[in-house]
Amino acid sequence: MPHFIVEYSENLKDEIEFNALFTQVHECLGKSGVFPLAGIRSRAYAATDYRIADAKHDYAFVHFLLKIGSGREESVRVKVADELFSLIENFFAPLQEKRLLAISFEMQELHPVLNYKKNNIHAFLNNKG
Repeated sequence: MPHFIVEYSENLKDEIEFNALFTQVHECLGKSGVFPLAGIRSRAYAATDYRIADAKHDYAFVHFLLKIGSGREESVRVKVADELFSLIENFFAPLQEKRLLAISFEMQELHPVLNYKKNNIHAFLNNKG
């Protein structure tokens, strides 16, 4: 954990370099000291059916969700969320200068008990070198 999930309007498909964004996100989250690199996952999904505002212009949206495991102090979560949203704002600033674009972000803490996972990537990375 965490999982970084992007939902965006399909009219942005050719305008976003997701690998560049994900590289920055993984570096940010990994350097935070809060999340192990082996648990960070990112993915993006285009919304093909959507309507934005009055639908009279080529509006676009991008929504970010960071799902994290439970148990971290609110101050820690706020610090990470602030840093991540700043990264997102900077990444999308050039695009937002060119077009009408709504950007939103939320951090979601998962239930402490009803959250199951099995992962062998941690062990692989720890034994890699």
